[in-house]
Amino acid sequence: MIAEEPTVLVDAHHHLWDLSAARYPWLQDAVDPGFFLGDYSALRRDYLPEDYRRDTSRQRVVATVHVEAERARDDQLGETAWLHEVHARCGFPNAVVAHAWFHRPDAEHMLAAQAARPLVRGIRSKPATAARPDDPRPRGSGSMYDEAWLRGFALLERYRLSWDLRVPYWHLEEAAEVARMFPRTPIALNHTGFPWDRSEQGLAAWRRAMERLAREPNVHVKVSELGLRGAPWDFESNRRVVLDAISIFGIERCMFASNFPVAGLRIGYDDLVRAMRRILAPFDAGRQADFFRWNAQRFYRIECPGEG
Repeated sequence: MIAEEPTVLVDAHHHLWDLSAARYPWLQDAVDPGFFLGDYSALRRDYLPEDYRRDTSRQRVVATVHVEAERARDDQLGETAWLHEVHARCGFPNAVVAHAWFHRPDAEHMLAAQAARPLVRGIRSKPATAARPDDPRPRGSGSMYDEAWLRGFALLERYRLSWDLRVPYWHLEEAAEVARMFPRTPIALNHTGFPWDRSEQGLAAWRRAMERLAREPNVHVKVSELGLRGAPWDFESNRRVVLDAISIFGIERCMFASNFPVAGLRIGYDDLVRAMRRILAPFDAGRQADFFRWNAQRFYRIECPGEG
């Protein structure tokens, strides 16, 4: 049997953490029973560059984007500094999506400090959200309706930062309004908009929300984290979601992202890449290369080693 060629890719979303060197409350304090994948005890250990390299060793990962891993919020700049040390030692990550709260009085100070670091390309700041589709939408502090939050968000353009948007699908229409208000701020939707309800009704609601968000040309989507609570990673169900997302946004606005090690609760890295290659088989080699590499490289302004 001929061995499958490795996929050349930019991983647009992964995490690292060293629990002996810093605090990650969700990994070290009480377990969150509401975690979207259920039991995550397997994640409550160090995940270091050598662990990521082991998981990705059969693929050709030419660059990565590290997304903030919910390090203690009084140590947001510490996480960014540590990631720059990792890059100096290991050659990756090649871009950093850091954290800053938009609605707090120190928003501009924090954004300026994060933007001053050479690898920082964006911010992930999770707005307040409702737990279920039918719950009332939060409109207070930290929500996408909050005037203080919007003032902080407006600073992203000044500091040339993108926003990594992480909300369940029932908040995508609100996010679309934010994207419309700030058309010069690039936005990357995380985790395919979390299509957690795979019933026909649930998928129809997810598609409507994705279609509304896709009308805003400054929004791209990370095709990632297709895992579900209490269910195995299912190829046919996820194939449908991936192809729908690509159809809605266009493959030119879609990028591969692993969400490792979190996604490893449901699927191995190689299995994930192989599954995505099978799903993308109808697309020509150029489009597949855009999806796996070039779209993320352009969005996060990454220069890979050896490039101009």
